[in-house]
Amino acid sequence: MAAFSSPSVVVVAGPIRPADVPELCARVSAAHRGAGPDGGDVVCDVSGVTATDLDTVDALARMQLAARRAGGRIRLRDPSPRLALLLSLTGLGDALGIQPLGHAEEREPPLGEVQEAVETGDPPL
Repeated sequence: MAAFSSPSVVVVAGPIRPADVPELCARVSAAHRGAGPDGGDVVCDVSGVTATDLDTVDALARMQLAARRAGGRIRLRDPSPRLALLLSLTGLGDALGIQPLGHAEEREPPLGEVQEAVETGDPPL
């Protein structure tokens, strides 16, 4: 029977302020060390985060940096729709494991993947 290890979990709740960042980063680093010799992802449960602002985004980015320095990464669990949107808008959604919002047909296609056809007889722009 194969053994499966679950990732370490750090619970983040309430409003996150700049003064909270050193403690949060220390918790992420400690959780990564506790994940075993092969490291792995640290899951940050952000379901209790009450403020959706740039202080929160900054703290999460710094937590990700602390995890990377420790040889791992963080993934967010249960972000509010507002927090997920703000992280996506700031470009941190992918780095923090946030799935793109909306249906595929509602999102803009990634750059470089758009193919446009030109009909013969169309004047050049």
